[in-house]
Amino acid sequence: MKTDVVIVGAGPAGIFTALEMLRKGTKKQITIVEKGQSIEKRHCPKVKTQQCMNCKPYCHITTGFSGAGAFSDGKLSLSYEVGGDLPALIGEELAQETINYTDGIYLEFGADSRVEGVGNTEEVKRIRARAIQAGLKLVDCPIRHMGTEKAQEIYLAIENHLRQNGVDLIFGVECNNIILDGHKCLGIYIGDGKGGEERIYADETVIATGRRGAEWLEKICAEHDIAHLPGTVDIGVRVEVRNEVIEKVNDVLYESKLIGYPRPFKNKVRTFCQNPGGFVSQENYDNDLAVVNGHSYKELKSDNTNLAILCSHNFSYPFNQPIAYAQKVGELTNMLGTGHILVQRLGDILDGKRTWQKELSRSNLKPTLPDAVAGDITAAMPYRAMTNILNFIQSVDHVAPGFASYETLLYSPELKFYSNRVKMDEHFNTNIRNFHCLGDSSGWTRGLMMASIMGVLMGREIY
Repeated sequence: MKTDVVIVGAGPAGIFTALEMLRKGTKKQITIVEKGQSIEKRHCPKVKTQQCMNCKPYCHITTGFSGAGAFSDGKLSLSYEVGGDLPALIGEELAQETINYTDGIYLEFGADSRVEGVGNTEEVKRIRARAIQAGLKLVDCPIRHMGTEKAQEIYLAIENHLRQNGVDLIFGVECNNIILDGHKCLGIYIGDGKGGEERIYADETVIATGRRGAEWLEKICAEHDIAHLPGTVDIGVRVEVRNEVIEKVNDVLYESKLIGYPRPFKNKVRTFCQNPGGFVSQENYDNDLAVVNGHSYKELKSDNTNLAILCSHNFSYPFNQPIAYAQKVGELTNMLGTGHILVQRLGDILDGKRTWQKELSRSNLKPTLPDAVAGDITAAMPYRAMTNILNFIQSVDHVAPGFASYETLLYSPELKFYSNRVKMDEHFNTNIRNFHCLGDSSGWTRGLMMASIMGVLMGREIY
C-alpha cells in the first residue's frame, strides 16, 4: 500500500495532524493506523458488570480513536504553562497562539463554551497565598471541561469529518516497526491479522502512539538509533476526598494545579487531573497492568473529588529504563491487589497499618471505585515516592483544610508513562528523514491540548 502521509495512532496528536492538513487544503492522501476501534465501537463492559473485565486484546478506555482522551474527563488546559515541555521546543508565544487556535476547533466540534478557573481574582489570590505559605506553587490555568460523555461526542464528530474528507482510517491494526532505507523512513510494517506483515509506504511517517505506545516507541528508538534521551516517569496515587473538603478550590479554580518539592528528597511533586464530583476509574494496559485514573462527567456527579498526586523521577547513568521501573512498581501493587487497584486510608498509612474493607464502609467518604481492594499500598510503593507524596499531602492540607484527614483515600498505582524524549528540531524533524514523533509518545507533551497543538503544527509542516 502507498500513501502520502501515514500516521500511527489516532489520539489527539494524530487526529489534529490530519485535521490541520485538511484545513490547509491538502491534496495528499492521509492514512491513520490505529490498533483500537472507532469511537462508536468503543464500549467498556464495566458500565454493566460494575467491575473491570480486563478486556483483550486491549482496554477500550485507553485504546481507539481519540486515545484515552475520549474516555477521560476531557479537560483542555488553555495555558502553555501546563501540559509538558513543548513550549521549550517551539517557543512560548507560538505555543499559546496555537492553543487558542486549537481551542477554537474544539468549539467548532461542540465543546462547551464555558471556561473554568477564570475570574474570582481575589479568591485566587487567597488560595495562592495559602499555597505559598505551604511551600507550594499554584498554576491557575483556564480549563475547558468537555466531560467524559461529551468528549466522546466531540471526537465522534471529528472522526466523521476526517472520514468524509477522504482520510483513510484503518482500525484494529497494530504497527510493528518502521521501514528504513539508511537514515530515511519509507513507511511502516503492520500486522495483517494472520500472523504476517504488510507494508504501508509513505512520504512522511508520523508516530503519535500516546502513553500507551511509549514503551513501544522507546524500543523503536533504541533499535534504529533514533536520537533520544531518557525521559521522566511519574509514580503516584489518586487521592479522593469529599467535595466539601475542597469545594472552595473547585468553585474558584475547578482544577488546582499545585507543584511542590517536599523535603527531604525534593523531587517534583504535583497535582494532576482533578475531577470535582468525579469518579475513580481503572485502566488496563496490554501487559495486564492495572492502573488508576479519574473521570468527570458533565451531568453525572458524585459526592467526591479525586485528583492525582504524582512524583516525578528522572534517572541518570547507568540506568535508562524509567518506563520499566514504573511498570515494576505497578506490577507489585497489582500483585497485592490480585489484579485490582489498591485503596488505603491516609490515617492507616500514618498509623502503619493496612486498611480493611469493613473500615471503608464506616467512613463519611465512600469509594467511587467499588471494586478497589482495601490493603496496604506502602508495601509496594518505593520509600522515596511514598515519603514525597505524604509530605506533599500535608502541604495541600494548608490550602484545603481536611485534605489530609484520616479517612482520605489513596488509590494505587497511578502511573504516567512518557516515552524517552525524542530529539527533534522545532519542525519536529528527527535524525531520521521523513520520520516525526508527536504527543505524549514523543516525551514532549502531557495531556489533550498540548498533544493536539503538536498535531496542528505538524499538519502545517507537511500539508
